Amino acid sequence: MLPVQVTIEALGAAGDGVATAPDGARLFLPGVLPGEVVRPEGPVVLSPSPERVAPPCPHFGPCGGCVLQHWGIPPYAAWKRDRLAEALARAGFEDAPVAETRVTPPATRRRADLALRRRPDGSVVLGFHSRGSGAVEDLSTCHVLDPALVALFEPLRALLRGLQSFRREGSAVLNLLDTGPDLLLRLDGAPGVQERAALAAFAAAQGIPRIAGAGLKGGATETLAQLGSAGIAFAGVSVAPPPGAFLQATPQGEAAIVAAVLEGLPKLTGKARIAELHAGLGTLSFPLAERARVAAFEGAPEAVAALDAAARKAGGRVTATRRDLARQPLSAKELESFAALVLDPPFAGAAEQMPALARSALQRIIYVSCNPTALTRDGKLLHAAGWRVAKATPIDQFLWSAQLEAVVVFERPRARGK
Repeated sequence: MLPVQVTIEALGAAGDGVATAPDGARLFLPGVLPGEVVRPEGPVVLSPSPERVAPPCPHFGPCGGCVLQHWGIPPYAAWKRDRLAEALARAGFEDAPVAETRVTPPATRRRADLALRRRPDGSVVLGFHSRGSGAVEDLSTCHVLDPALVALFEPLRALLRGLQSFRREGSAVLNLLDTGPDLLLRLDGAPGVQERAALAAFAAAQGIPRIAGAGLKGGATETLAQLGSAGIAFAGVSVAPPPGAFLQATPQGEAAIVAAVLEGLPKLTGKARIAELHAGLGTLSFPLAERARVAAFEGAPEAVAALDAAARKAGGRVTATRRDLARQPLSAKELESFAALVLDPPFAGAAEQMPALARSALQRIIYVSCNPTALTRDGKLLHAAGWRVAKATPIDQFLWSAQLEAVVVFERPRARGK
């Protein structure tokens, strides 16, 4: 039986309030804040925090996209900073210098992976999954997405209602590129000739240069309608990304990450080389190339092909190499020729690569993290090998979520007299 009331002690990693029941059990309650007195059933807030604010979005609560719209920005940003400090402390870096959180503004996210459902009456549900369930919150608006993507919600619903190739479920991946919205539809059926014509008309009406399609269970991605080129620039270098490509979530978040990475570089000579692992499309590769030559490694074939094509046109300061870094991490020997290394691993981190990095002769490692838990695990190896944290920057690229990005600059302490 739940207690009559509890006091929220802190927020957990997923953004839920943490409380202790009289019997010692830990309770995790959504939608509450530290210091609030609540009735767990519901939960119902009996004594609200002065830090509580009115959520701006009508979908807040059922929608799983945001969990912290009810918290004022200053304490919310401080919580994210504390999460990074705690992650580094668990790795052994007790007093790491952690900067203030760089918070990205609302209505700037340029990437969305929207779930699609067809109701029995033929109408279409389009939105993000509800928190803790497979249901989909049908969105009329979104306060984190760029308005150019929100404006596509209703036209996309109207299009999908008429597509026989959309039977029960699917997804729509939207990327806002420099050339306009880019759409990848994953449907449970294959569009025919007439539907492709409808997709081309939709693309023309909505200013979408490219619409691609793929099956729900994988398989090849094919272009369904192409009215123009699809491109995005990094440090002035134009890249043609594949459909559904990974991008940093917001331009502001990307700029903050790039700035923190560049600030973390050591002094470089004209012949210096930088290794970049998990380079993706070149988000960091081309800014880094303004400082030194870059050896960029990436495992995804479509991404590395796009990066390589752009690098060749840009003058050759970036060399793109396809390599599965989980199965074939760079060895300590291979790392000897680099003045610094930039690492931007996936959510799972870089467990396979870290042992070689820890024992390498590198003097500077710049780790771009999207998962504090993986950062703690990977950082422990560096701490054990004598590395220290020179600077850590938390970046709130996913506003009002519990997710946290960070750029952490690791360096080897200089020997005395050097």
